[in-house]
Amino acid sequence: MRPLKMSAMGVAVALAATACGGAADGGKNADAAGRGAGGFPVTVADCHGARTTFTAAPRKIVTSNAAALEMLLRLGAGDRVIGTGFPPGKGALTGKLGDRARSVPVLGKTVIAKEKLLGSGADLYVDTFSSMRNMGGAGSAPTEDEFRAAGIKHVSLASTACASMAKGPQKDLSGVEGDLMRLGAVTGTVPRARQLVAGMRAKTTAVHKALGDIPENKRPGYFFFDFDAGTKQPMAVCGRQVANAVITQAGARNVFASCDGDFQPVSWEDVVAKNPDWIQLAVRNRGDAAATEKAYDQAEAFLRSFPATKGLRAVRDGKFLRIGSERTTIAGVGTADTVERIAHTIHPGAFRAGR
Repeated sequence: MRPLKMSAMGVAVALAATACGGAADGGKNADAAGRGAGGFPVTVADCHGARTTFTAAPRKIVTSNAAALEMLLRLGAGDRVIGTGFPPGKGALTGKLGDRARSVPVLGKTVIAKEKLLGSGADLYVDTFSSMRNMGGAGSAPTEDEFRAAGIKHVSLASTACASMAKGPQKDLSGVEGDLMRLGAVTGTVPRARQLVAGMRAKTTAVHKALGDIPENKRPGYFFFDFDAGTKQPMAVCGRQVANAVITQAGARNVFASCDGDFQPVSWEDVVAKNPDWIQLAVRNRGDAAATEKAYDQAEAFLRSFPATKGLRAVRDGKFLRIGSERTTIAGVGTADTVERIAHTIHPGAFRAGR
């Protein structure tokens, strides 16, 4: 399986982030304007093409969730983060990275309240979501006029916030890489962003080398079971969601890749008709290892006992993967680790020593 060329989402990122240049060029377009070493001004655009110019690196940043926070921590800009929503669960980040994450004030256990965000004193808000309402937020998100009035510049992670607007599916990690390069340009940490992207590519390249080319009809069917979205009606990840890129790069076939947008409710009849070979038991971090493991147990127990699913091939064969939702559906450096983990699980023979 050769490394794929830039996907439609990667192209969208390249066009929407003039300071980044997208994953295909590793940020060379940013260098062309003298920005490779943190030079300014830097101009980026949002999902709709509205442009924002930075004449200097932001000094007070608020992040919408743990994914955006982790990106900034890994870029070396964590000391400028003054608050976050959706903080990382206990154990999600370890070592010094975890220590730094825990030192960031939590402005909201979920979505940051509009008034608190606008009154935070931030000069930049990094947004992972296309809509706060979709993430369980109370009330409406600030408008761009309200952000401007508060002196807050608003930047989104294109691989997630813009996913539903993409013209085609995400099949590789160029969108995630583009987000890293874009944040690197905005925060003046482009060299570090390049290192992070190179590390991600080394992992996915190793997977490609081990697996070789796998035709679509030879890839095992893979169902992302979002247990926390509810069991009454399953929520599928579609082709435009970054999870589709993760599944594709790992040598599997997302059984709902053809559905419209990034997420879409489906029926259990639809799942049965797809009869996947593997099922990811996707649960969100509970903030406690034992509680998270219990949630995995509950997700598996449901599939084994529910009349519609207990006869599925993956359920009968016990082919489950216990991988957190956040590490699959939200962009980050760890996205490449998820590709590795899935590939090693569903294609173990390709990675045996001496092969």
